[in-house]
Amino acid sequence: MSTARQGPLLLGVRHHGPGSARAVRSALDAARPAAVLIEGPPEGDALLELAADPGMRPPVALLAHAADDPGRAAFWPLADFSPEWVAIRWAQEAGVPVRFMDLPAAHSLAAAGEPDADRTEPEAVRLDPLAVLAETAGYDDPERWWEDVVEHRGTGGAGEDALGAFEALGEAMAALRETYGDGGHRRDLVREAYMRQRMRAARREFGDGYAVVCGAWHVPALRAKTTVAADRALLTGLAKVKVETTWVPWTHRRLARAGGYGAGITSPGWYAHLFAARDRPVERWLTKVAGLLREEDRQVSSAHVIEAVRLAETLAAMRGRPLPGLTETLEAVRAVMCDGSDVPLALIEDRLVVGDVLGEVPDAAPVVPLQRDLTRQQKSLRLKAEAQERELELDLRKDTDAAKSLLLHRLRLLGIGWGTPTASRSSTGTFRETWRLRWEPELSVRVAEAGIWGTTVLAAATAKAEADAAGAEELGEVTALAERCLLAGLSEALPAVLRALADRAALDTDVARLAKSLPALARSLRYGDVRGTDATALGAVAAGLAERICVALPPACTAGLDADAAAELRGHVDGVHTAVGLLADSGDGLRERWSAVLRTLAGRDTVPGVIRGRAARLLLDDGRLEAEETARLMGLALSPAAPPADAAGWIEGFAGGSSGGGTLLVHDDRLLGLIDGWLVGVPERAFTDVLPLLRRTFGAYEPGVKRTLGELVRRGPAASAGAARATGSAPEGFAPDLDQERADAVTALVRMLLAAPDGVAAA
Repeated sequence: MSTARQGPLLLGVRHHGPGSARAVRSALDAARPAAVLIEGPPEGDALLELAADPGMRPPVALLAHAADDPGRAAFWPLADFSPEWVAIRWAQEAGVPVRFMDLPAAHSLAAAGEPDADRTEPEAVRLDPLAVLAETAGYDDPERWWEDVVEHRGTGGAGEDALGAFEALGEAMAALRETYGDGGHRRDLVREAYMRQRMRAARREFGDGYAVVCGAWHVPALRAKTTVAADRALLTGLAKVKVETTWVPWTHRRLARAGGYGAGITSPGWYAHLFAARDRPVERWLTKVAGLLREEDRQVSSAHVIEAVRLAETLAAMRGRPLPGLTETLEAVRAVMCDGSDVPLALIEDRLVVGDVLGEVPDAAPVVPLQRDLTRQQKSLRLKAEAQERELELDLRKDTDAAKSLLLHRLRLLGIGWGTPTASRSSTGTFRETWRLRWEPELSVRVAEAGIWGTTVLAAATAKAEADAAGAEELGEVTALAERCLLAGLSEALPAVLRALADRAALDTDVARLAKSLPALARSLRYGDVRGTDATALGAVAAGLAERICVALPPACTAGLDADAAAELRGHVDGVHTAVGLLADSGDGLRERWSAVLRTLAGRDTVPGVIRGRAARLLLDDGRLEAEETARLMGLALSPAAPPADAAGWIEGFAGGSSGGGTLLVHDDRLLGLIDGWLVGVPERAFTDVLPLLRRTFGAYEPGVKRTLGELVRRGPAASAGAARATGSAPEGFAPDLDQERADAVTALVRMLLAAPDGVAAA
């Protein structure tokens, strides 16, 4: 280190600034300090040697969490272009000690658990130093100012140039601290007191021949002349918790401010490029953009790249900038490569400006046992954690896919949302699952939290399910839990869940909650059968629940329900009907009893119209209601004596939604005629009231169905159908009688489809 320099070398940086990172390297090369202190928690000192491991690939983060409360955690992210990471690697390559010097995580995490931690006075304003400096320099954008004065300085220049730049930035920060004090960052005063203590310890060991790499805002405070007693006073009485630390993978996306990271930047992908591209960064960047657009089948040639470079340089010159920044390059891309469209530009901003780079951590990094088991399963199943969202299609008849499904369901039960189930585009059968996967860095904290339940994913999910069953207060919570246990293959947790389920079901008298719970149980039985899980006990509980619903539902549907309550019960009727169809009929006559309930609901005039209509439709679809009886019930519901709103509700229940009501009306002229006759007889004022419901009913039909219905109504469906029966003719598009020869031609094909295993499963 130069003998002319007094005191340690203080390098004030911007976190995750590539220009700062290059300047730090140049300054360290010139000064050759005997040790390096880095802004970060001292608990991470023991982990610093892993930074040199070949398996360590930034972006990564130092994770610290409270040992008895893993959810109380903090991250210190580092990328290739972070000045702190460059300083760590420089020290390791130079063979000099490197240590963290910030306030220990034991104190900061303890303070994070206090409700008033780091609260400023009401009039205090948290200062953004870069924004103030940018405004002083005449810039309205701090990012653009930082690019011009730091990022566009090339490689940082010679060592003395880099040292001069740090001196100038330190002086600017000193002026800000003199004017604004702590700038509203009250907690920084405590942190800086601890940093000064670490610097005193370093001075005793190395003299003044050490370097400090920290946020530029802290440099004036670290240069300030303070007493040991004053710093100790600031640190006296700080709360403390036991802390565990490790390295975890991080992503460029989580380095962005949009991800909620307080010290984030707006364009981590762009900054990574600036750090890696030592020459001609704009040309190389626009070449990357062209490659991405070509992958998306857009016609982009080398001529486009050349023209975009020229435009970006022209824009920079017009604006007085030393080099084109991100703003100029994106404007050039939009004009030259995207034809002025923001759609492909949004893709570029997502993939390149921000990016989905995911770091890697070596196996030697300390982890909780649960994380180790999860990593082992990820490798054995070839289920790689990736930052970019992707879809995973699983066929549960294959052993490997079934194992992947179990793992993802167990992680969801533990609150580790790596995968989210989604609707499959290729199949609706129970042997298919589709997942949307994306690994977020915060999931490492969720894994640490879940570690209290067990050392393996299976053991932890089992213990968590048992605890959730014991703590559940409502029947719906337990039924949902039973379904998740079967999906996750947690056979050892099922007895506890079933005991809780039986207890809650016995005490619950609300028919709506009972009806809401049954579909989940029925699905659980179905999934259990697909996965080979013994769910006999669950079937007994489901059957008992169905019996109680059959008894309690009719009285519940007659008790003066308003429109919203009736619509809710109508949904429960649908759910129970589907559940009854899924439950195995063991000879106890459940389907017959449920059909009797539907008959009661369909024929009782005190039941709201939407429920009566739905019950009639379900009976008709099951072949348990004759066409004549259906027409009679509709005639009663749509008679002049029936209130228009109730009649419209009956139509909604019978023919509404995506239940195929439009096709039914196309092929049954009597039902269409009844609706048509009622509709034209509704008084004008009443028609206005029921119009929204009717629009919802018929608006859901397919366009072709609506056109056909309109044509039939225009012709007069009842009259034309009657004429058809009398004359032997039929409306256009329909034959008067069944064509037996054509029907026989497809019989063999229908039998083959119904006999196919996949067809049965999907059905």
